Amino acid sequence: MVIIGAGPAGLTASYELGKLSQSHSAIVLEESGHVGGIARTETYKGFRFDIGGHRFFTKVKEVEELWHTVCQDDFLLRPRLSRIFYRGKFYDYPLRALNALRNVGVYETVRIILSYLKWQVRPHRVEENFEQWVMNRFGGRLFQHFFRSYTEKVWGIPCAEIRADWAEQRIKSLSLKEAALSTLTGKSNSTSLIEEFHYPRLGPGMMWEKFRDRVRAFGHEVRMNNRVVRIVHGDAKVEAVEVLHETEAGFSTYMLEADHFISSMPISDLVRAMDPPPPLAVRKAAKHLKYRDFLIVVLILDHPDPFADNWIYVHSPEQRVGRIQNFRAWSPDLVPDPAKASIGMEYFCNAGSELWDMADADLIALAGQELAQLGLAREGSVVDGTVIRQPRAYPVYDRDYSQALATIRDWIGGFENLQVIGRNGMHRYNNQDHSMLTAMLAVRNIMGEQHDLWEVNVERSYHEEFEVSHKHPKAALAAE
Repeated sequence: MVIIGAGPAGLTASYELGKLSQSHSAIVLEESGHVGGIARTETYKGFRFDIGGHRFFTKVKEVEELWHTVCQDDFLLRPRLSRIFYRGKFYDYPLRALNALRNVGVYETVRIILSYLKWQVRPHRVEENFEQWVMNRFGGRLFQHFFRSYTEKVWGIPCAEIRADWAEQRIKSLSLKEAALSTLTGKSNSTSLIEEFHYPRLGPGMMWEKFRDRVRAFGHEVRMNNRVVRIVHGDAKVEAVEVLHETEAGFSTYMLEADHFISSMPISDLVRAMDPPPPLAVRKAAKHLKYRDFLIVVLILDHPDPFADNWIYVHSPEQRVGRIQNFRAWSPDLVPDPAKASIGMEYFCNAGSELWDMADADLIALAGQELAQLGLAREGSVVDGTVIRQPRAYPVYDRDYSQALATIRDWIGGFENLQVIGRNGMHRYNNQDHSMLTAMLAVRNIMGEQHDLWEVNVERSYHEEFEVSHKHPKAALAAE
């Protein structure tokens, strides 16, 4: 088997194959020099940092057990503390009644409640976009306060151009009622409102490095700096991939044949790599799939942690930063010097934009200024820093994506031995556990089961049935 990509999805697929079958082998091809994809851990002068903020929390019991099995005692249970900065004030997140009331005032609180009631009585009849979806559940006032500015900062497009699918994907279980109950009871079933989570001691990359070692122990290969540049197919089957291998001596290419192929590479790249090329409609569809890029500026401060939060969401449009991480709050072992702090300033942008192309020194200066503007550190406290740019971090759910993805999905579905998994492999903004679940089910399909990977993350019941479905797949699918 050939597995394209050594992120959470690709490595899980290799692990699952090794666990289920000793007669099958896998070769994992990773184009970069590290495993974990966007869930990797970067290092700078002994400081470790998580480039996207990866909580390990799931309702899928089998995924949770796998995390504990692989990471063992290095899997820490960490408290969650996060806030929202908006209009010069900090709001607890999840929103807490007294804190929110004190910040917005009695008058605005009444307006928020009345707005919520209004949209409960007269909701949008059709929920095509993110704005309509949120208003129907939270009301117009809360949408204006706590959803519009941050969402548009993250995606760079108006909320009315973001499909409702994205809300279904990311905040399906969250409602105003759920938030209120969480405030009163301290308990919640929503992943957006959890109060603690697990986290690898040395960052998320530690998990995927351990996965890499486990799959190699199964006898599988994980080849780094090996990029798939061509996928040869015929008669509804993929026959081989052409791989570009980078070494210190230069570049070389080779062909690799297999009976089964699992891909977590961006699905638009997969379409472009197909030989012979797909039909014109499929190629055009691939051009319509867009991504949002991301960079993180890590600031080293000359004093200990300036705030206790894991992260802070910056809704205010006056600052360009979208989210701020305090890495010691994730794990003390990420920061080697107790007299210093390591702060991650996350900026959402597009490759080739003014922000993306800004020199590292200027980005570090900008991030330091904005940290001081927010009152989170004093001016002049930044003593060092580094910048990491992550292209294609988030699949965009714009007006064109759904039809384009459906066209590609239908065409790929015609291949007997090719499956796509993971975030970019399926152009789906999912979490690590969802990527892992698609990988597990893809391998089980090869073992003879029948799972529709495109239904994963769509219906929560699929998660609830997972432990049954791998034993009785037909019954579980019928329940869908």
